[in-house]
Amino acid sequence: MKLRDKKPALLLIDLQKGFDDEAYWGGNRNNKDAEKKAAQILSVWRKINLPIYHIIHSSQDPNSRLHQSHFGFEICDQVKPISGEPVIIKNVNSAFIGTNLKELLDKNGITNLVIVGLTTNHCISTTTRMAGNYGYETVLIEDATATFDRIGIHGEKYPSEIIHQTTLANLKDEFAEILSTEQLLTKI
Repeated sequence: MKLRDKKPALLLIDLQKGFDDEAYWGGNRNNKDAEKKAAQILSVWRKINLPIYHIIHSSQDPNSRLHQSHFGFEICDQVKPISGEPVIIKNVNSAFIGTNLKELLDKNGITNLVIVGLTTNHCISTTTRMAGNYGYETVLIEDATATFDRIGIHGEKYPSEIIHQTTLANLKDEFAEILSTEQLLTKI
């Protein structure tokens, strides 16, 4: 059975212009083509008419690049929603908390999710964990997600690729199947 037969929904999470300011988020972003990969998946989803949900972060911090008053709040051009594609605004890391996402998915009989977006160790990880806990069959696309360097509790710097890979390792099998864009497109 092809994945498309399970009517999977595509969740595009926090693909916002504010993440273009790498220094603000910690620098050294990995997966520079994450938005391009997400756009490739989005194009296929649109062609075969599968459900799409755009989720964006609305920071409560007025200085944040993701605050509604900031240019960075906007969705990236390559994955902009088209008419009929829901846009869900969240204020925390999980796309399920304080939103109607679960209600929409359940109302539409969706039990399978494909997740792309930013950042791997924050909103992607939190949403993927909750999706798994809610019982959704979840696929996370490793090359359509990305993150930034992080500073540890003792001031040490952890490179973005290490953060990305360890986050994926923590999610693998327990919360989601981890695939590349290419692997997903062969299964769809």
